[in-house]
Amino acid sequence: MHSPQLRDMVIDARDVTLTLGSGDAATQILRGIDLAVPRGQSVALLGPSGSGKSSLMAILSGLERATGGSVAVAGLDFGALDEDSLARARRGRIGIVLQAFHLLPTMTARENVAVPMELAGVADAFERADAELAAVGLGHRIGHYPSQLSGGEQQRVAIARALGPRPDLVFADEPTGNLDTATGAAIMDLLFERQAAAGATLVIITHDPALAVRCDRVVTLGDGLIVEDRAA
Repeated sequence: MHSPQLRDMVIDARDVTLTLGSGDAATQILRGIDLAVPRGQSVALLGPSGSGKSSLMAILSGLERATGGSVAVAGLDFGALDEDSLARARRGRIGIVLQAFHLLPTMTARENVAVPMELAGVADAFERADAELAAVGLGHRIGHYPSQLSGGEQQRVAIARALGPRPDLVFADEPTGNLDTATGAAIMDLLFERQAAAGATLVIITHDPALAVRCDRVVTLGDGLIVEDRAA
């Protein structure tokens, strides 16, 4: 039973471990992570390569299973769900923005945003896709395919796709890694703006301290452990 003060936590991870391989080849990636994140907070995950940031995000987003500990996200106990249930749990509850945009090349911007919402059971998926694309400044590009869009425009489509279902939680893993500095700054402005408008919780993996201080909170990982957790 979770304590009352954690009821409003979108993320409640306790003593999370992740070990890859077995026997002599076993590698411990996460070594006991405790992380509680309340609704609406923005959190930066900092740390060197290999510190466990992406592995932690994969576990919190339901893409990877923890070896040990408990993970509750958006009110669901991820440890109690099978793979199909995890996939269903992500739909509509969790949005993910990656540095590789992962847009479907055979779909227009509108379709890339609308189809995931349709899968999540949103009745007005295409109308909402149009509104989300307009909100990220791409109302005039809804019929274009990814190959016809710049990198910054493709990332805007990815943000619209992640936030379209109005998820409780948005993960962004180095979302500006493939963009030039000016475009990256504009994308982060947009991501924070859309997060605030949606009232979503935002977790960003970044190597950029200047980006981290824009978040409400900075959590630094080192060697599979949280080594610092502070207000930005």
